[in-house]
Amino acid sequence: MGDSNFIDYVKIFCSSGKGGAGSAHLYRARGVPKGGPDGGDGGRGGHIILEGSSQLWTLLHLKYKKHNKAHPGSGGSRNNRHGADGEDIIIKVPLGTQIKNSETEKVIFEITEDRQQKILLSGGRGGLGNSQFKSPTNRTPTNAQPGEDGREGWFTLELKLLADVGLVGFPNAGKSTLLSVVSAAKPEIADYPFTTLVPNLGVVEHRGFNSFVIADIPGIIEGASEGKGLGHRFLRHIERNSILFFLIPADAKDHLKEFNTLLNELEKYSLELSRKRKILGISKSDMLDNELKLEIEASLPVEIPHIFFSSVTEENIMQMKDMLWDSLNS
Repeated sequence: MGDSNFIDYVKIFCSSGKGGAGSAHLYRARGVPKGGPDGGDGGRGGHIILEGSSQLWTLLHLKYKKHNKAHPGSGGSRNNRHGADGEDIIIKVPLGTQIKNSETEKVIFEITEDRQQKILLSGGRGGLGNSQFKSPTNRTPTNAQPGEDGREGWFTLELKLLADVGLVGFPNAGKSTLLSVVSAAKPEIADYPFTTLVPNLGVVEHRGFNSFVIADIPGIIEGASEGKGLGHRFLRHIERNSILFFLIPADAKDHLKEFNTLLNELEKYSLELSRKRKILGISKSDMLDNELKLEIEASLPVEIPHIFFSSVTEENIMQMKDMLWDSLNS
Protein backbone atom coordinates (compact mmCIF):
# COMPACT_ATOMS: atom_id res chain seq x y z
CA MET A 1 0.00 0.00 0.00
CA GLY A 2 1.97 2.94 -1.24
CA ASP A 3 1.46 6.37 0.22
CA SER A 4 -0.15 7.73 -2.94
CA ASN A 5 -2.37 4.71 -3.51
CA PHE A 6 -4.01 4.25 -0.12
CA ILE A 7 -7.42 5.94 -0.27
CA ASP A 8 -9.75 5.29 2.68
CA TYR A 9 -12.47 7.91 1.99
CA VAL A 10 -14.44 8.61 -1.20
CA LYS A 11 -17.78 10.15 -2.19
CA ILE A 12 -19.62 8.61 -5.13
CA PHE A 13 -22.88 9.26 -6.95
CA CYS A 14 -25.07 6.23 -7.66
CA SER A 15 -28.22 5.87 -9.74
CA SER A 16 -30.23 2.66 -10.10
CA GLY A 17 -32.02 1.83 -13.34
CA LYS A 18 -35.57 2.83 -14.29
CA GLY A 19 -38.07 0.00 -14.66
CA GLY A 20 -39.26 -0.93 -18.14
CA ALA A 21 -42.77 0.02 -19.26
CA GLY A 22 -45.52 -2.56 -19.47
CA SER A 23 -46.98 -3.33 -22.91
CA ALA A 24 -50.57 -2.44 -23.91
CA HIS A 25 -50.63 -4.85 -26.85
CA LEU A 26 -53.85 -6.57 -28.04
CA TYR A 27 -53.56 -9.97 -29.70
CA ARG A 28 -54.21 -9.96 -33.45
CA ALA A 29 -53.97 -12.89 -35.87
CA ARG A 30 -55.58 -14.17 -39.06
CA GLY A 31 -59.15 -14.98 -38.18
CA VAL A 32 -58.81 -13.33 -34.74
CA PRO A 33 -59.49 -9.64 -35.37
CA LYS A 34 -60.33 -8.87 -31.78
CA GLY A 35 -58.01 -10.90 -29.56
CA GLY A 36 -57.57 -10.17 -25.90
CA PRO A 37 -54.79 -8.26 -24.14
CA ASP A 38 -51.36 -9.94 -24.25
CA GLY A 39 -49.00 -7.14 -23.22
CA GLY A 40 -46.17 -8.33 -20.97
CA ASP A 41 -44.67 -6.64 -17.92
CA GLY A 42 -41.58 -4.45 -18.06
CA GLY A 43 -38.28 -5.60 -16.54
CA ARG A 44 -36.93 -4.09 -13.34
CA GLY A 45 -34.15 -1.56 -13.48
CA GLY A 46 -30.61 -2.53 -12.55
CA HIS A 47 -29.55 -2.47 -8.89
CA ILE A 48 -26.47 -0.76 -7.47
CA ILE A 49 -24.75 -3.50 -5.47
CA LEU A 50 -21.67 -3.35 -3.24
CA GLU A 51 -19.55 -6.49 -2.93
CA GLY A 52 -16.71 -7.20 -0.50
CA SER A 53 -13.37 -8.29 -1.93
CA SER A 54 -10.46 -9.62 0.12
CA GLN A 55 -8.18 -8.69 -2.80
CA LEU A 56 -8.71 -4.95 -2.28
CA TRP A 57 -7.00 -2.86 0.40
CA THR A 58 -7.96 0.64 -0.72
CA LEU A 59 -10.78 2.67 -2.29
CA LEU A 60 -8.42 4.06 -4.93
CA HIS A 61 -10.36 2.48 -7.82
CA LEU A 62 -13.43 4.57 -6.88
CA LYS A 63 -11.57 7.86 -6.62
CA TYR A 64 -11.67 8.28 -10.40
CA LYS A 65 -15.10 6.74 -10.97
CA LYS A 66 -17.44 9.04 -9.09
CA HIS A 67 -20.61 8.26 -11.05
CA ASN A 68 -22.17 4.80 -11.21
CA LYS A 69 -25.39 4.36 -13.17
CA ALA A 70 -27.25 1.05 -13.60
CA HIS A 71 -29.10 0.15 -16.79
CA PRO A 72 -32.87 0.53 -17.24
CA GLY A 73 -35.19 -2.45 -17.64
CA SER A 74 -36.62 -3.29 -21.06
CA GLY A 75 -40.27 -2.81 -21.89
CA GLY A 76 -42.72 -5.71 -22.04
CA SER A 77 -43.98 -6.89 -25.42
CA ARG A 78 -46.73 -8.94 -27.06
CA ASN A 79 -47.47 -12.59 -26.30
CA ASN A 80 -47.02 -11.75 -22.59
CA ARG A 81 -43.27 -11.48 -22.98
CA HIS A 82 -41.62 -10.01 -19.90
CA GLY A 83 -39.03 -7.29 -20.50
CA ALA A 84 -35.42 -8.06 -19.61
CA ASP A 85 -34.15 -6.76 -16.26
CA GLY A 86 -31.59 -3.96 -16.42
CA GLU A 87 -27.97 -4.97 -15.84
CA ASP A 88 -26.85 -4.49 -12.24
CA ILE A 89 -23.77 -2.44 -11.38
CA ILE A 90 -21.55 -4.27 -8.87
CA ILE A 91 -19.05 -2.05 -7.03
CA LYS A 92 -16.27 -4.01 -5.33
CA VAL A 93 -14.93 -2.62 -2.07
CA PRO A 94 -12.32 -3.77 0.47
CA LEU A 95 -13.44 -5.53 3.64
CA GLY A 96 -14.18 -3.06 6.41
CA THR A 97 -15.90 -0.50 4.16
CA GLN A 98 -18.70 1.51 5.77
CA ILE A 99 -21.34 3.17 3.57
CA LYS A 100 -23.06 6.37 4.67
CA ASN A 101 -25.66 8.72 3.24
CA SER A 102 -23.61 11.80 2.36
CA GLU A 103 -26.34 14.24 3.42
CA THR A 104 -27.38 12.70 6.74
CA GLU A 105 -24.10 10.91 7.59
CA LYS A 106 -26.25 7.94 8.63
CA VAL A 107 -24.57 4.56 8.29
CA ILE A 108 -26.49 2.42 5.79
CA PHE A 109 -24.48 -0.80 6.09
CA GLU A 110 -20.97 -2.23 6.30
CA ILE A 111 -19.14 -4.79 4.19
CA THR A 112 -16.98 -7.10 6.31
CA GLU A 113 -16.88 -10.46 4.46
CA ASP A 114 -15.40 -11.60 1.18
CA ARG A 115 -18.04 -11.79 -1.62
CA GLN A 116 -20.68 -10.36 0.70
CA GLN A 117 -23.22 -8.41 -1.38
CA LYS A 118 -25.56 -5.65 -0.28
CA ILE A 119 -27.99 -3.69 -2.46
CA LEU A 120 -27.31 0.02 -2.05
CA LEU A 121 -30.06 1.19 -4.43
CA SER A 122 -32.80 -1.04 -5.81
CA GLY A 123 -33.76 -0.67 -9.45
CA GLY A 124 -37.21 0.63 -10.30
CA ARG A 125 -39.95 -1.97 -10.67
CA GLY A 126 -41.15 -2.77 -14.15
CA GLY A 127 -44.64 -1.61 -15.15
CA LEU A 128 -47.49 -4.10 -15.48
CA GLY A 129 -48.68 -4.99 -18.98
CA ASN A 130 -52.35 -4.71 -19.96
CA SER A 131 -52.86 -8.47 -19.57
CA GLN A 132 -52.55 -7.92 -15.81
CA PHE A 133 -55.64 -5.67 -15.84
CA LYS A 134 -58.01 -8.07 -17.57
CA SER A 135 -61.14 -8.74 -15.50
CA PRO A 136 -64.72 -10.00 -16.00
CA THR A 137 -65.88 -6.39 -16.35
CA ASN A 138 -62.96 -5.21 -18.50
CA ARG A 139 -62.00 -7.92 -20.95
CA THR A 140 -59.89 -5.76 -23.29
CA PRO A 141 -57.95 -3.24 -21.16
CA THR A 142 -55.73 -0.95 -23.21
CA ASN A 143 -53.85 0.58 -20.32
CA ALA A 144 -50.42 -0.45 -19.01
CA GLN A 145 -48.12 0.95 -16.33
CA PRO A 146 -44.95 2.92 -16.95
CA GLY A 147 -41.81 1.67 -15.23
CA GLU A 148 -40.92 2.95 -11.77
CA ASP A 149 -38.12 5.50 -11.63
CA GLY A 150 -34.77 4.43 -10.26
CA ARG A 151 -33.20 5.92 -7.13
CA GLU A 152 -30.14 8.09 -6.89
CA GLY A 153 -27.95 9.88 -4.37
CA TRP A 154 -24.46 10.69 -3.10
CA PHE A 155 -22.81 8.25 -0.72
CA THR A 156 -19.70 8.30 1.43
CA LEU A 157 -17.50 5.21 1.61
CA GLU A 158 -15.08 4.97 4.55
CA LEU A 159 -12.57 2.18 4.95
CA LYS A 160 -11.81 0.93 8.47
CA LEU A 161 -9.08 -1.67 8.37
CA LEU A 162 -9.89 -5.13 9.69
CA ALA A 163 -7.05 -6.36 11.90
CA ASP A 164 -6.67 -8.41 15.06
CA VAL A 165 -4.08 -6.13 16.65
CA GLY A 166 -3.69 -2.38 16.21
CA LEU A 167 -0.37 -0.71 17.01
CA VAL A 168 -0.97 2.56 18.87
CA GLY A 169 1.72 5.09 19.64
CA PHE A 170 3.14 8.51 19.03
CA PRO A 171 5.24 9.09 15.89
CA ASN A 172 8.62 7.33 15.91
CA ALA A 173 7.61 4.86 18.66
CA GLY A 174 8.89 1.92 16.59
CA LYS A 175 5.60 0.61 15.18
CA SER A 176 6.79 0.27 11.59
CA THR A 177 10.04 -1.40 12.65
CA LEU A 178 8.10 -3.93 14.73
CA LEU A 179 5.74 -4.69 11.84
CA SER A 180 8.68 -5.27 9.49
CA VAL A 181 10.25 -7.72 11.98
CA VAL A 182 7.17 -9.82 12.83
CA SER A 183 5.63 -9.93 9.33
CA ALA A 184 6.50 -9.72 5.64
CA ALA A 185 5.19 -6.14 5.41
CA LYS A 186 7.70 -3.54 4.22
CA PRO A 187 6.62 -0.17 5.64
CA GLU A 188 8.78 2.88 5.18
CA ILE A 189 11.14 3.28 8.14
CA ALA A 190 13.30 6.27 9.07
CA ASP A 191 14.68 7.91 12.19
CA TYR A 192 12.24 10.82 12.22
CA PRO A 193 8.55 11.30 13.07
CA PHE A 194 5.65 10.79 10.65
CA THR A 195 7.43 8.31 8.39
CA THR A 196 4.18 6.33 8.20
CA LEU A 197 1.42 8.33 6.52
CA VAL A 198 -0.97 5.48 5.76
CA PRO A 199 -1.91 2.31 7.69
CA ASN A 200 0.01 -0.87 6.90
CA LEU A 201 -1.15 -4.44 7.43
CA GLY A 202 1.00 -7.47 8.13
CA VAL A 203 0.25 -11.15 8.75
CA VAL A 204 2.16 -12.47 11.76
CA GLU A 205 2.99 -16.17 11.82
CA HIS A 206 2.87 -17.65 15.31
CA ARG A 207 4.87 -20.80 16.05
CA GLY A 208 4.43 -22.12 12.51
CA PHE A 209 0.77 -23.10 12.75
CA ASN A 210 -1.24 -19.96 13.54
CA SER A 211 -1.38 -16.40 12.28
CA PHE A 212 -3.01 -13.08 13.06
CA VAL A 213 -3.20 -9.69 11.36
CA ILE A 214 -1.50 -6.65 12.83
CA ALA A 215 -2.04 -3.04 11.69
CA ASP A 216 0.53 -0.26 11.91
CA ILE A 217 -1.63 2.82 12.47
CA PRO A 218 0.09 6.15 11.65
CA GLY A 219 1.35 7.95 14.74
CA ILE A 220 -1.25 9.67 16.89
CA ILE A 221 -0.59 13.21 18.08
CA GLU A 222 -2.08 14.98 21.07
CA GLY A 223 -5.38 16.49 19.90
CA ALA A 224 -5.99 13.76 17.27
CA SER A 225 -9.48 13.16 18.69
CA GLU A 226 -10.36 16.76 17.76
CA GLY A 227 -9.11 16.16 14.24
CA LYS A 228 -5.63 17.65 14.59
CA GLY A 229 -3.24 16.38 11.98
CA LEU A 230 -5.04 13.50 10.33
CA GLY A 231 -6.47 12.37 13.65
CA HIS A 232 -9.91 11.14 12.66
CA ARG A 233 -8.56 9.34 9.60
CA PHE A 234 -6.00 7.53 11.76
CA LEU A 235 -8.27 6.78 14.72
CA ARG A 236 -11.10 5.19 12.74
CA HIS A 237 -8.76 2.38 11.65
CA ILE A 238 -8.36 1.34 15.30
CA GLU A 239 -12.10 0.84 15.85
CA ARG A 240 -12.21 -2.69 14.41
CA ASN A 241 -9.08 -4.05 16.12
CA SER A 242 -9.63 -6.71 18.77
CA ILE A 243 -6.55 -5.70 20.79
CA LEU A 244 -4.74 -2.38 21.07
CA PHE A 245 -0.97 -2.77 21.50
CA PHE A 246 0.38 0.51 22.89
CA LEU A 247 4.01 1.21 22.06
CA ILE A 248 6.02 3.54 24.31
CA PRO A 249 9.71 3.94 23.43
CA ALA A 250 12.24 3.18 26.16
CA ASP A 251 13.71 6.68 25.86
CA ALA A 252 10.38 8.45 26.55
CA LYS A 253 10.60 11.10 29.27
CA ASP A 254 7.51 9.89 31.15
CA HIS A 255 6.18 6.46 30.14
CA LEU A 256 2.99 6.61 32.19
CA LYS A 257 2.14 10.12 30.99
CA GLU A 258 2.67 9.09 27.36
CA PHE A 259 0.40 6.06 27.82
CA ASN A 260 -2.31 8.13 29.52
CA THR A 261 -2.16 10.76 26.76
CA LEU A 262 -2.67 8.09 24.09
CA LEU A 263 -5.49 6.51 26.09
CA ASN A 264 -7.15 9.89 26.58
CA GLU A 265 -7.15 10.59 22.84
CA LEU A 266 -8.81 7.23 22.17
CA GLU A 267 -11.44 7.76 24.89
CA LYS A 268 -12.32 11.22 23.60
CA TYR A 269 -12.74 9.84 20.09
CA SER A 270 -14.80 6.80 21.12
CA LEU A 271 -15.65 5.28 24.50
CA GLU A 272 -15.82 1.91 22.76
CA LEU A 273 -12.08 2.14 22.05
CA SER A 274 -11.34 2.57 25.74
CA ARG A 275 -13.08 -0.75 26.47
CA LYS A 276 -10.91 -2.79 24.12
CA ARG A 277 -8.26 -5.10 25.49
CA LYS A 278 -4.91 -3.38 25.87
CA ILE A 279 -1.29 -4.49 26.08
CA LEU A 280 1.57 -2.09 26.74
CA GLY A 281 4.91 -2.62 25.03
CA ILE A 282 8.11 -0.74 25.88
CA SER A 283 9.96 -0.65 22.56
CA LYS A 284 13.70 -0.09 21.97
CA SER A 285 14.42 -1.83 25.27
CA ASP A 286 17.88 -2.89 24.08
CA MET A 287 19.05 0.50 25.39
CA LEU A 288 17.92 -0.37 28.94
CA ASP A 289 19.71 -2.32 31.66
CA ASN A 290 17.84 -4.34 34.29
CA GLU A 291 17.85 -1.49 36.80
CA LEU A 292 16.20 0.92 34.36
CA LYS A 293 13.65 -1.71 33.37
CA LEU A 294 12.65 -2.17 37.02
CA GLU A 295 12.38 1.60 37.44
CA ILE A 296 10.11 1.96 34.36
CA GLU A 297 8.09 -1.12 35.33
CA ALA A 298 7.26 0.43 38.72
CA SER A 299 5.64 3.42 36.97
CA LEU A 300 3.41 1.41 34.62
CA PRO A 301 -0.32 0.75 35.31
CA VAL A 302 -0.65 -2.58 37.11
CA GLU A 303 -3.95 -3.49 35.39
CA ILE A 304 -2.43 -3.42 31.89
CA PRO A 305 -0.17 -6.35 30.83
CA HIS A 306 3.21 -5.11 29.62
CA ILE A 307 6.36 -6.38 27.96
CA PHE A 308 9.82 -4.97 27.20
CA PHE A 309 11.06 -5.77 23.69
CA SER A 310 13.48 -4.68 20.99
CA SER A 311 12.76 -4.99 17.27
CA VAL A 312 16.44 -4.45 16.46
CA THR A 313 17.85 -7.26 18.65
CA GLU A 314 14.54 -9.22 18.61
CA GLU A 315 14.61 -9.36 22.41
CA ASN A 316 11.31 -10.83 23.69
CA ILE A 317 9.74 -10.77 20.20
CA MET A 318 8.53 -14.37 20.49
CA GLN A 319 7.21 -13.72 24.01
CA MET A 320 5.39 -10.66 22.70
CA LYS A 321 3.73 -12.72 19.93
CA ASP A 322 2.75 -15.31 22.54
CA MET A 323 1.18 -12.58 24.65
CA LEU A 324 -0.80 -11.17 21.73
CA TRP A 325 -1.93 -14.63 20.57
CA ASP A 326 -3.03 -15.66 24.08
CA SER A 327 -4.97 -12.42 24.50
CA LEU A 328 -6.69 -12.86 21.14
CA ASN A 329 -7.78 -16.36 22.09
CA SER A 330 -8.58 -15.86 25.76
